[in-house]
Amino acid sequence: MGWGPTVTTPTTPATTPASLRVVLAEDSVLLREGLAQLLRAEGFDVVAAVGDADALLGAVAADPPDLVITDVRMPPTFTDEGLRAAIVVRAQHPGTAVLVLSQYVEERYAADLLGGRATGVGYLLKDRVADVEEFVATLHRVAAGGTAVDPEVVAQLLSRAQRRDPLDSLTPRELDVLRLMAEGRSNRAIAADLVVSDKAVEKHVSNLFAKLGLAPAGEDHRRVLAVLHHLRSSGASAP
Repeated sequence: MGWGPTVTTPTTPATTPASLRVVLAEDSVLLREGLAQLLRAEGFDVVAAVGDADALLGAVAADPPDLVITDVRMPPTFTDEGLRAAIVVRAQHPGTAVLVLSQYVEERYAADLLGGRATGVGYLLKDRVADVEEFVATLHRVAAGGTAVDPEVVAQLLSRAQRRDPLDSLTPRELDVLRLMAEGRSNRAIAADLVVSDKAVEKHVSNLFAKLGLAPAGEDHRRVLAVLHHLRSSGASAP
């Protein structure tokens, strides 16, 4: 696989790949039709493909799908209509997963989207669609209740958070471990990447959780969600 977003996958998928019903929202006709064609070719059921946020909300309300894929910027102001619609969908239709596509890394949008319930949600750059295999796999994971965060977003949130407490209290090696955890790595994978023992990684993980005030969890995907919760909090409080 190529770009490898931060993803978490539940143990029991909510739907099978062939049954995924999708509502697609994108104001560019060419991109919207291209995405719809790609999704259908991969076995998704595109029940609606619309060009603005109002149409998106209407389509979801009429027949809630398994997954919504939406652009951030749509008519009439081309600012954050798609994002705000995605947040409404998550609040009003908890059974519908949401994946937001953005042209650029916009930390505030990622923090707003991931706020609260960090399941069945994703935020990716549009460039990621070019890796069809990885993109389709990510759609299935998000629809099954997982989380997908573009690695560029994770990197920027980490960079910003490192300039403020409490991350100032972490050692350089603990910051390395946190960065790799935020990318979805297991303890063994982190140990291999940093060329240290598994026990050393366990100690670093325990220390950084204590310093950040995050209770360690038994499952790797829950640790990633805890890290993302912290990053969202740090990003949202930035001046």
